[in-house]
Amino acid sequence: MASTAELSDSNEQHPIRALATADLSYQWGPGQPTLTFPDLSLPLGQHLFLRGASGSGKSTLLSLLSGMLTPDAGTVRILGSQLDRLGAGQRDRFRANHIGVIFQQFNLVPYLTAEANVTLPCRLSAQRRDATDPEPIHEAHRLLTALAIPQSCWHRKVTQLSIGQQQRIAAARALIGGPSLILADEPTSALDSDNRDRFLDLLLTLAEARNTSVVFVSHDRALAQHFDHQVELEGAAS
Repeated sequence: MASTAELSDSNEQHPIRALATADLSYQWGPGQPTLTFPDLSLPLGQHLFLRGASGSGKSTLLSLLSGMLTPDAGTVRILGSQLDRLGAGQRDRFRANHIGVIFQQFNLVPYLTAEANVTLPCRLSAQRRDATDPEPIHEAHRLLTALAIPQSCWHRKVTQLSIGQQQRIAAARALIGGPSLILADEPTSALDSDNRDRFLDLLLTLAEARNTSVVFVSHDRALAQHFDHQVELEGAAS
């Protein structure tokens, strides 16, 4: 069973929170353990570190928060919208407009350039496209520069770039258009400690500049110091 934890909002004048969950549980199939999760309430603009061992349900919880999965029980509210009450197409549109996801394996489009991967969310969401200044290509260039991707790499296919560069491109893709929430699933697992901390500092600095909340999942306890809030998942219920 996951430990019970609730994050309090220090500013009650802002009732809409980045995320709020209650009584969440999910089972992958018959005979599989039921995963249960702590209740969470994260203020807008703040950051949450989720830690847990393999099998504790970290990636499942991110999938529930993003609307890629719907819970068997409980509620998921993101930015005031209850995702578990939306249809699949509505959840997809909500995610495209409001959530940036950094996958553990990055999930970049291999035949696209670094620049085209970063601007992809703006092709899927008019809201994120309209939020760029003055247009997606300029914001992509600013993000790539801020994340130390050399200009010589911008027009190369991502498969020609290093793992560290691909990771930062995935972060830029998640940040473009100023989504209100970023969900990051162990994106630093392949990096050494120096590059890991440098990447995390850059990600959180850019997120804070946009008042974007970050939920960062990792098994690495050393990363917790970077975050406003911390929750540890303990595992599954039988």
